[in-house]
Amino acid sequence: MKIVFIGAGNVATHLAWALKYQGHDIVQIYSRTKPSAQKLALKINTEFCTSLELLKEADMYIYAIADNALKSVISRLEFSSGMHIHTAGSVSIDVFENKFHNYGVLYPLQTFSKEKDVDFSVIPIFVEGNNEATTDVLFSIANSLSVKTFKATSDERIRLHIAAVFACNFTNYFYTIASELVQKSNIPFEILEPLIAETASKIKTLTPFDAQTGPARRNDVVTMNKQYDMIEDENQKLIYKFISSCITDKYKK
Repeated sequence: MKIVFIGAGNVATHLAWALKYQGHDIVQIYSRTKPSAQKLALKINTEFCTSLELLKEADMYIYAIADNALKSVISRLEFSSGMHIHTAGSVSIDVFENKFHNYGVLYPLQTFSKEKDVDFSVIPIFVEGNNEATTDVLFSIANSLSVKTFKATSDERIRLHIAAVFACNFTNYFYTIASELVQKSNIPFEILEPLIAETASKIKTLTPFDAQTGPARRNDVVTMNKQYDMIEDENQKLIYKFISSCITDKYKK
């Protein structure tokens, strides 16, 4: 199967390499910026372009671009052949409707950074096709990449993506806040790594609800007020107060 990648960012970089490693034929990389397109094309030894004059004889076109760019890019394509697949968690399959005959979604549930290697074989991959044939092809590709493949509707995938935002994106932002706080005391962020690792490990044997600890969990008002007063950044104070209130309310029930 000949595959064209539309996008050369974090997801495209890892997914294109994983597909090539499993023997799939990546025939072209598109990106608006030449350095990004060229870098990924060199990595997987294929050609690249910076205009949407894509190879029309490809079997599959994988859109690994920003969610808010999908509609615009799709509208600019002047052919309807091949399967058209996006990788977004929060975009419905209907974004392709009335434009292509065969389309779908291949959504790897993982956080990707170009500089950090990932093991695709353990990444959950969720697929959705507009017809049985497309769904079968997507499952075949997903199964070549991972041992964890599932079917999910657009609504299910969007809810899953919201959960991922809480579990990953928001959590990582809290790591940033934690890093800033410890640095003010000249303490390296690495000192928190065992705590972070244990927190993540606990939910393998406990539910997240049961694993919760801390002053808000036990409604320790004295400690919470003291910590609140010590926080200097106003946004961090707001976050601390709101999250603490949410946790306290949750465990009062």
